[in-house]
Amino acid sequence: MNRHARLTALLDLVLEREEVRVEDIVEVLDISPATARRDLDSLAQQQLITRTRGGARLHPSSSDLPLRYKTGRNADEKSRIARAAAKLIKPGEVVGLNGGTTTTEVGREIALLETADDVVGEQRIVVVTNAVNIANELTVRPRVKVVVTGGVARPHSYELTGPLATLILSEITIDTLFLGVNAIDPVHGAAAHNEGEAAINSAFVRVAKKVVIVADSSKIGQTAFARICDVSEISTLITDDALPSEMKTQFEDAGVTVITV
Repeated sequence: MNRHARLTALLDLVLEREEVRVEDIVEVLDISPATARRDLDSLAQQQLITRTRGGARLHPSSSDLPLRYKTGRNADEKSRIARAAAKLIKPGEVVGLNGGTTTTEVGREIALLETADDVVGEQRIVVVTNAVNIANELTVRPRVKVVVTGGVARPHSYELTGPLATLILSEITIDTLFLGVNAIDPVHGAAAHNEGEAAINSAFVRVAKKVVIVADSSKIGQTAFARICDVSEISTLITDDALPSEMKTQFEDAGVTVITV
């Protein structure tokens, strides 16, 4: 297990148990006490956990993990969701992408689309995003036009937020918005842990003709601090096949098309 995978596993363990001791880490991850302590110190320096005597506990901000630690979680599900999302894109469309691990995968699938390589001129895909990592990956694609919002970058999600981030959105229209969320519920709608991210995501929703939520099933039926939009504003939900049938029915009854992969 490399260091990144080990730190991710350790962080998952703290999230699951809320508080762990070094001996627990040694047993679960099969590492030495010295390595466990070094890894705990590393995560504590990044303010992801709080060190305790002989272990660690959750940091108050742990629900909003940096993107680099989220990347490996539910990776297969996110890849399938992204491929299904890319199939909905038509040549010449203006596509919106907010930040997050699933939307990052959607961006990578957009880069692989035949239309992105084959069409020219006005038919190329336009991607509007507030995520600097997505913009970085797509800018080198000659058949994808990238438009980046302004704003202040959040180190956790690589998203640009704040008042400057919404200025450009009032001047454009998005055909299809692929929206990553921290939580989505058939009653309470879509939400994010951070109010700044929720605000820019809401602005994306307001200028989109169609809103497609891309979220693995761990986000379904959950709620989060800051509301993004009501379920009535959502056209489609793409998630993995672990979605409970009763939850799928609730979304469909609310007028949302549900695609499971």
